[in-house]
Formats: sequence, C-alpha cells, structure tokens
Amino acid sequence: MNTPRLLPVLALGLNALVWGLSWWPLRQLHADGLHPLWTTACVFTTAWICITLWRPSAWRGLKQHPELWWLLVASGLTNVGFNWAVTTGDVVRVVLLFYLMPTWSLLLAWWLLGERPNTPALARMGLALLGVVLVLKTPDTPWPVPQSLPDLLALMGGLSFALTNVLLLRLQHTPEPSRMVAMFGGGALMALLCAVLAQASGLLPGLTWDVAAWWPWALVLTLAFLVGNLALQYGAARLSAHTTSMVMLSEVVFASVSSVSLGASVLTWRIALGGGLIVLAALLASQSQRTPLTKDTR
Repeated sequence: MNTPRLLPVLALGLNALVWGLSWWPLRQLHADGLHPLWTTACVFTTAWICITLWRPSAWRGLKQHPELWWLLVASGLTNVGFNWAVTTGDVVRVVLLFYLMPTWSLLLAWWLLGERPNTPALARMGLALLGVVLVLKTPDTPWPVPQSLPDLLALMGGLSFALTNVLLLRLQHTPEPSRMVAMFGGGALMALLCAVLAQASGLLPGLTWDVAAWWPWALVLTLAFLVGNLALQYGAARLSAHTTSMVMLSEVVFASVSSVSLGASVLTWRIALGGGLIVLAALLASQSQRTPLTKDTR
C-alpha cells in the first residue's frame, strides 16, 4: 500500500481504536463514581465548547436550519445508548448489537428517503438478524429477548446512529460546522437530560464532585474523541465509502480483544458465530455503499 493511501487507512484505524477501547476509561470513571451519562455529558460539553470556540458562527446554522435539532437529538441518543451500554454490559455483545446499524439504516432509508431495498439488501438484513438471535437467545433466555438494560441500550444506540446517518444525508445541504455543533451538542445535551431524569427517578446516583479522582480520565477521553473524529474526517475524505466502512469494522476487533483479555467480556461460540454473521452483513453492506461515510461523533 502506497503512502498516500496508507495514511488515511491509519487515520481510520486510529478512530476505530479510540471507540473500540473507549469502554475502558468509561469503566474507570464509573468505578470512581461517575456514571457514564454524567461522563458523556462532561466529555461532550468540553468538546462542544472547543468546536464553538473554533467556529463560533456555526450556531447560526441551527437557527437557519431548524431540522438540525432532529440531528442533535439522534446523535445525542446514540452516545447515551452506546456509552451507557458499553460501560455496564458485556462489551462484545454491546458492540455487536450496535453494529446492527446498517440494518437499521436500510429500514430508515426506506421510510424517510424512499429508498426501497432490493433483494440483496433484504438478504443482508436477514443475515444480520440471524446473528442477533444467536448473540441474544441462549437456551436459558426466555422470549422475548433482549431482557438486559445494556442490550436494549446497545440496540437503541445503533438505531439512533442509523437515524443520524440518514438525517445527515437529508441535511447535506446545511453547513458542515453547524452539523458538527449539532452532533457534539447532542451528545452533551441529551446525556445531561437523561442523567437528570434518571437521577430523579432513582436509576442512578447524583454527579460525584470528587474531581481529583476522575478529571484525568475525563480529559483523556475528551482528547481521544476529538482526535478520533478528526482522524475519521481525514481518512473518510480520501477513501471510498466501502473502504472506510471496512476499516471502521476493526472497532469490533479492538473492543473484543481488549475486553476479553481484561475480563470485561466472555466470548462464547454463540457470540462468536452470531457476531461473525453481523459483521459479515455489515461488510456486505459496505460493499454496496455509494454515499460518503458520515461523521462518527457517538
């Protein structure tokens, strides 16, 4: 591989590495008393402020294009679902369920964009759903499944991410800085809103003010997310959509290897086989892509 092509691939690999390993600092912060909802709110608020200082005029786009607020909500729920699930659930299961995103995108594009799926697309969806059944349904698990909160959050996060991608296609005429502000702002506002509501209902404790314990992890996570997003933008702008998607699937490998090695996941034959089907469906979907990959700001 020549140097001009190698650098974008390495950049995409860096982004996949950031998200594939993000479960670890999220769990460290959780152990220090900072729930992933509060972590997400703190991290994305910091990133949001950085982007606002960089492009202060980006806020005008939200006033000129009110539909960007839907993007804010969808992107925010993506981060809420993924970060909460990967912190409290089995990492491999969560990442695999999140990568049902191509299947959700197929259904949402049919509904919102009028893109009727063809036979190969429906076959890929069936392959992915079969993988989900293998991952979720064990002999000891009664119907209906899933039953655990992390599983539900992972599915919700993947659905929200698919909706984010579809909305970005519909809103590609809007200024890019405004879309970035909406997406990072969504991670901050939706996490904060969900944290306040969950705390009020007794689902999680209040925000810990032991700043000395968690600020280094929060700072590292913020910088990692910002660097990962910049790396994605650099790589995705220089490679085809299907190449970008295939490199991004390395996130599954990074998350699986790291979590199994550190005891945060248990890799059974059902998860391995079901996960293989989900990843295969995503790979096949990436081969058929003709649109640019969207910004990954989970």
